[in-house]
Amino acid sequence: MRKIEPTLPEELDKIKYDPKKIFMTDPIFIDKYTKLVEFNAKLSYLNKDYLLFYRGQCRDYISKFNSSTFYPSIYRGGYISNSELKYSFDLLDNASNALKNIFNNRKIEGYKELKHKKYIQWSLLQHYQICKTPLLDFTHSLRVACSFAQCNNDYKYGFVFIFGLPYLTNRISINSEHDLVNIRLISISPPDALRPYYQEGYLAGTTDITNEYDQKTELDFRNRLIMKIKIPNDHSFWGKEFNRIPDRLLFPKNDQILSLCKSLEKSIKKDFRPGNVGDFIEEWSDLENLIEDIVSYIGDHNKRMFSFRKSIDILYKQNKIDKYICKILNELRAFRGVLIHKPKTISRENLFEKIRIIRQIRTELEKNKEHIIEKKDKKENG
Repeated sequence: MRKIEPTLPEELDKIKYDPKKIFMTDPIFIDKYTKLVEFNAKLSYLNKDYLLFYRGQCRDYISKFNSSTFYPSIYRGGYISNSELKYSFDLLDNASNALKNIFNNRKIEGYKELKHKKYIQWSLLQHYQICKTPLLDFTHSLRVACSFAQCNNDYKYGFVFIFGLPYLTNRISINSEHDLVNIRLISISPPDALRPYYQEGYLAGTTDITNEYDQKTELDFRNRLIMKIKIPNDHSFWGKEFNRIPDRLLFPKNDQILSLCKSLEKSIKKDFRPGNVGDFIEEWSDLENLIEDIVSYIGDHNKRMFSFRKSIDILYKQNKIDKYICKILNELRAFRGVLIHKPKTISRENLFEKIRIIRQIRTELEKNKEHIIEKKDKKENG
């Protein structure tokens, strides 16, 4: 995607904000929602060439190059081999076909259009978190983004990120000049899909990109970043005039499309996994995410993203895992490399054993995480 250089308000000149490197700067702290609305108004006025979209997150995910990253789920993590990426896209195709079939069989409103448009299929699979896709979730509502920044957040602060995307021309807008596609979820989702409507959801991704690309950074939405905002994770942020959107509305339980998609989730992955390679990949991904979360709670690491190997070293040096677990984790990391590049050399028995070990380690690490969070909360609360 094309990289943009935003125009920033004059008051940021005092702190030497470089518009060319917004993704490498510290976020601006704004303590009140009304102040954020007013600041956002300035950004919108100064950046007339773009339509502003938002993401609310509990953390600012920082790469080893000290840069915020915003990859679609299918490209997240460190180095991704062609084999692993191809597997993810094959799984996405399988999920898309299953979604088409159930929409068609039940004659769900919009089934004819969904049948022929992959972006609609991908949008629902991404938004309901059924499998990884090349699309990233956004919202056109600042209030929704702030609510997400505070949702299930164990930190003192949340983060709101502001992006500049091309103006929309259709429900599915494809801009070849910027190499971006933007999907307006509330225009392509059936009425029974409640979540997109409450979240004012949009999805965006690069056009004509699948499992082949020149540089991974061309897929990173940091290229469209206009501003990073840090907000307090408490009710004082909203003041008397506003309130956070409750979780029950952000994630409505009576969403019939959610129920439908979740019913597909297990069968999609079960039917597709040749030799249960997919089982390992999924378990490994969950383990990586858990270790990343634990590292984020330790010391001053809450703003950094480390490689899996570096994260293991941090946990070991901080006495969060012992030498034996450290050794097993590194062996699993090596096993993953062999599995991805030479899957035929791995027996099913060996694969199942490694999956069992991962699950066992995750159980222990979950206990560690709870203990670390409890200890940190006591320290912060005096």
